[in-house]
Amino acid sequence: MTGNRGNGLVLVTGAAGFIGRRLTAALVARETTVRALVRRPDADLPGGVERAAGDLLDPATLPEVFTGVDTAFYLVHSMAGGRGGFGNRDRLAAENFAAAATKAGVRRVIYLGGLGEAGDRLSEHLASRREVAHILRTGAFTTTILRAAVIIGAGGASFEMIRYLVERLPVMITPRWVSTRCQPIAVDDAIRYLAGCLNDERTTGETFDIGGPEILTYREMMERFARIAGRSVLIVPVPFLTPRLSSYWVGLVTPIRPSISIPLIEGVRNEVVCRESRIRELVPIPLTPYDEAVRIALAEEKSS
Repeated sequence: MTGNRGNGLVLVTGAAGFIGRRLTAALVARETTVRALVRRPDADLPGGVERAAGDLLDPATLPEVFTGVDTAFYLVHSMAGGRGGFGNRDRLAAENFAAAATKAGVRRVIYLGGLGEAGDRLSEHLASRREVAHILRTGAFTTTILRAAVIIGAGGASFEMIRYLVERLPVMITPRWVSTRCQPIAVDDAIRYLAGCLNDERTTGETFDIGGPEILTYREMMERFARIAGRSVLIVPVPFLTPRLSSYWVGLVTPIRPSISIPLIEGVRNEVVCRESRIRELVPIPLTPYDEAVRIALAEEKSS
């Protein structure tokens, strides 16, 4: 069965974030009734959205947020809250969400998590994403899980980190992680998949890998970014520079907060590629090539 069961009330958590803002706007454009959970009442949101102030780390703020909700999107992560203990914050937020959603009788949850196989000695960031998925599975609702790698779009932490490295370091001394494979996806494609899952009940309770049409190494991503941006970059891999050490120079040359950049860089040792592609049959969309996704993101930044 397809359709959103009469367009019931949809809750978007993390509605002021990189993905949340875009998804909220896309749902409103589709005339979906949306309630946006934000920690700040003055957060910038599209018109036509019901605001709900609350904090997933504070259970007392949540009962009214979930009242009447049919489907909730879980788009929250805690790296921006500080380097120390983000895994614990992620765990607590997910537990509070699951408890509040269960108590309110939420029918369905859609979660955007991360790619990475369990046996790959996952980084703290990717392991936390996996743990959140497990916690959400414990709720009395059904959970759809989308697993993505690097999401290419203006304002996204991974995209901005690549941009700053290319713009500020014409010569990069890097560890071997530059040879790790990744399957980046354009942010608009990720949004289409999220919205598509809402509109297709066949995705209920399923887990899907989502990615773009190309598998690239991080080196290829940076070199192609540089070419598109009209820059030159020389990347020199060395065996003695670990991801943790490289995360420190990333912190020095980019304005990305260490609480975000360090976990992201430490995660590049894990290959993040799709292991299955069932989502393409249920939500058939034309996938955006990496180069085009970069051009769109750069144009969006110039116009903002």
